[in-house]
Formats: sequence, structure tokens, C-alpha cells
Amino acid sequence: MSILERAKELRRVIKNHEVVFIVGHKDLDLDAIGSALGMSYIVEKFKKEAYIIIDDDTFEPAVEKIINQTQKSRFIKSSNLFRKKKSKNLLVVVDTNKEKLLQNSELLNEFEDVVVIDHHQPNSSSIETKMNLIDTESSSACELITELIYYYGIKLEPEIATTILGGIVLDTNNFVVKTRAKTYFAAYHLTSFGADPRKVQYYLKQDIKDYIIRQKVIVDVEIINEKFAVSVGDESIKYKREELAKIADTLLQFHEITASFVIGKIANDTIGISARSEGKTDVGELLEQLGGGGGPQEAATQIQESNINHVKKQLLEILK
Repeated sequence: MSILERAKELRRVIKNHEVVFIVGHKDLDLDAIGSALGMSYIVEKFKKEAYIIIDDDTFEPAVEKIINQTQKSRFIKSSNLFRKKKSKNLLVVVDTNKEKLLQNSELLNEFEDVVVIDHHQPNSSSIETKMNLIDTESSSACELITELIYYYGIKLEPEIATTILGGIVLDTNNFVVKTRAKTYFAAYHLTSFGADPRKVQYYLKQDIKDYIIRQKVIVDVEIINEKFAVSVGDESIKYKREELAKIADTLLQFHEITASFVIGKIANDTIGISARSEGKTDVGELLEQLGGGGGPQEAATQIQESNINHVKKQLLEILK
């Protein structure tokens, strides 16, 4: 079924419910918050109530800026779900298809009807639902949402269009990776509503301390088989998942490197790996061997009850 065919079905599903709740993954990034906000506008276009569920206590700078400038009534915590629910409720999951990555992994127990809109590769641990709109060729969830906005003929305010554009810019690394004709068209369509590329760059401004920490990880890079870049974070530092991803994106820009892998502690008892590829190496397939997964060009995994050195040893065995 094509995206447009599923768009018709999505419209029917939304219209059959009174309230639509939207949720992204933990540690929101621009793609998650942008696609969630875009989805809320779609829901309101069909004259239904829309709420975005956010349980994160802290936010990366870009997300914090957007939340601060957005009407607070759009956001609720999952603990307040019961105050907004009515007889017919729908949950829309954006920018992830994994239950364990949701803002609250217990949310699925609260809904009979769930829709997933995502661009990540599904696997055996993906959310089981009657309807999904998953396109692994799309650069981002924001690109998918923009397709829906175009199809439905929805007009956006400049601020929301800018936020959605920011999600596309983030996930394509400034239109360098996973970029196709539809990606450029999505960006064009958003700028027709007044999306401001300069404001996007403002959102993406980095904290200099975080930047220095990432550079230290890059300095310790190890080259495997003359084509794989592997970097390891400091055992004493806790990294955000998106920080590991940014480092992996950077490593992929160097000559002869066809795939990059960045290992770092993301919680007290959890080691994360973020991987990127030009496409010649299927990093999703490789990280499946470590309990993770993803697509050929981007993948990740989380390993519990381990340490960085042990995880690195496991990864090197796979790569060699």
C-alpha cells in the first residue's frame, strides 16, 4: 500500500476517534517533536482533539526552545492521560516503532487503537498494530508528516513549518545523508509556508561543552579493515543517544570510511552503540547481532549490564 493510500486510511481512522494522543521516543529530538507537532495539526484539521505526551524531564537545547514557544496546552504527561481521554481514543506513535523507546513504554496498554508513523527499520521487537505508516526510504518522520500535510492540503504557521523542516535537516545532516527528491520537495513545501532555514540553524546551535566532549570521542577513533571507524566514549561520562549519533555522522565524512560505530554509556547500566553507513555496509544487520537493529544506513543498539570495553570487544569481533 502506498503512502497516499495509507493517508486515506489514516484520515478515516482519525475521524473515527474523539481524541488523538501523540507520542515520540524518549530523549526527544527535532524529528520527534517536529513530527509530533505536525501530526497534531493534521488531527486538528479533522476537528479532533490532539495532545502530545511528553514525560522527559530534560530536553536538548533545540527541543527546549520549541517547547517554550509552543502553546503549553498541546502537551501532557502520561500520568494525566485519564483527564483527557474520552470514549474513543487513538494513540499515534511517531519517529520510533519500538515499545521500549517510547516516552512511557506502558502507554500501549492504555489504547486499543494505535498507529505508527516512522522511518526506522522495523524488526521483531516493533510495536504490533493494525495500521502503520513506515517508510524506511524517508529521511525522517518529519518528511513523512510533510507528505501527509501536502496530501491533506493543510496550511501551516511559519513556526510549525520551521520546526518540521528542522527535523528533516537534523536527520539528513543538512541534506547530506538519506536525501532523495521527495526530501527536497518536502523542504520546498515547508518553505512555502514560511519555514525559515536561518531559524533552523538557530535551533541546531550546539552547546560548546557538548561539542568538546564529542570531539574527544572522535580523537580516539580506531580504523578497522581500513573502512570502519570505531570510537569509544569515556566510561565516566553519560552520553545522550543523539550525541553518539552525531559523532557517527561526523566520522562518516572522512575519506575511505564506509561505516562508523560509536560506543558510549547512555545510562548507569546501559551501553549504547550508534552506527552509520554510506550504504555499502548494512549496519542494521550487523547490530542485530548485538540485540539492536535499524536500516542499512543507520542503526543502534542498547546493551544492559555490560561495560564499554566488553561491548567494544564484541563489536570488533563482528567487524573483523
